[in-house]
Amino acid sequence: MTLTIMAAAVITVLVLGAGGVLSTVGSRYRALREPSWNPPDWVFGPAWALILGLAAWAGVLAWTNAPDTAARWMIALLNAINIVLHMLWSPLFFNLRRPDWALIEVPFLWLSVLALIADVSPLSPLARWILIPYLFWVGFAAFLNLVIVGMKPPFSSPSEARALLADAGRDAS
Repeated sequence: MTLTIMAAAVITVLVLGAGGVLSTVGSRYRALREPSWNPPDWVFGPAWALILGLAAWAGVLAWTNAPDTAARWMIALLNAINIVLHMLWSPLFFNLRRPDWALIEVPFLWLSVLALIADVSPLSPLARWILIPYLFWVGFAAFLNLVIVGMKPPFSSPSEARALLADAGRDAS
């Protein structure tokens, strides 16, 4: 069990670190019109840390209670898919400056959380319950993303898209 907990902790720290690196919040994001109910920027880091910590805990509980290797592989696969989808949203929204593309991606992330909940439910009721905040937070983020897209439509021309992609490359340097 100790090895499982250590692996979950390392993976969580790596995902959080990579998320920070992949989320280049530049001047364009700061200039975006946002709804008045948008939480302050400082809320997102601790919220994601707590949510991903809970997800790691759920993974440990499910892994520990898994009846066999096949169940453990399913837990690992669903968590890997979730991590990939989790890691994809930030570069789309921030680095590529495409909140509209991020909005297309976010239902897949939400469904991956739902799949995790469905998979861990028979193994650990606690794991199911501690994944619920993740589901709600992704839903909230999706709604916020939708409102931001509505307030600032996507690029008006291919040349504007190329210019913004070039700027994103410079911001990341």
